[in-house]
Amino acid sequence: MRILVTGSADGLGRSAAESLLAAGHDVVVHARNQERAAALEPLINRGAELVIADFSDPDAVRRAAAELNAGNPLDSVIHNAGVARGTAVMPVNVVAPYLLTALLDGPQRHVYLSSNDHYAGRASLAGVDWQGRTAGSYADSKLYVTAFSAALARLRRDLLSNSVDPGWVPTKMGGPGAPDDLAQGHQTQEWLASSEDPDALSSGGYWYHRRRRQPHPSVNDVEFQDSLLQALEEETGTPLQV
Repeated sequence: MRILVTGSADGLGRSAAESLLAAGHDVVVHARNQERAAALEPLINRGAELVIADFSDPDAVRRAAAELNAGNPLDSVIHNAGVARGTAVMPVNVVAPYLLTALLDGPQRHVYLSSNDHYAGRASLAGVDWQGRTAGSYADSKLYVTAFSAALARLRRDLLSNSVDPGWVPTKMGGPGAPDDLAQGHQTQEWLASSEDPDALSSGGYWYHRRRRQPHPSVNDVEFQDSLLQALEEETGTPLQV
């Protein structure tokens, strides 16, 4: 399978890309700039392809999608890229995965990185700064991307769409004292992106360590999903093909 892992210069994305490459898959790694891409040289030397794009810039996301569409078709995308704080939260955590999903040709599996923090998100779109002129709420962003994953599963029955809570793991974002298992933090994403296990071939799930969990009630609220999709379409000028 040909699998794109966004945000794969370090952390969970890097671990997922390494494991998928070792399993024999064709892996496309992603970094936000040339400096970050240098860390991916060991994977590139092993056969990984590279795409560079700053996901805080929607135009860069569009260029990356066009570049990927010009190559061999993707089978799966692990939407791993994310930031925990600051002005890039909404552009990177929500707008970028929406745009990639809307623009990429071919992928039949989409795996979105959520978080346990999504339970603290506001089920409201009032005043959301999608362009990142002000700092965004990480909890809100993870609620939105989890709801988007559920909406895609509802509207596109030809695709597999799932979200994953990787746990609080000791990455740069999670911090060295994070208590969860780093290995388990990336295995569910890989499994959903590549496995033929019947459980992995389901759609619309919110997962934690290969087990479905009940997400925030708004995640599966169709009215909230539709409002989110409308807001993202209006913001980006790009409709989701359903």
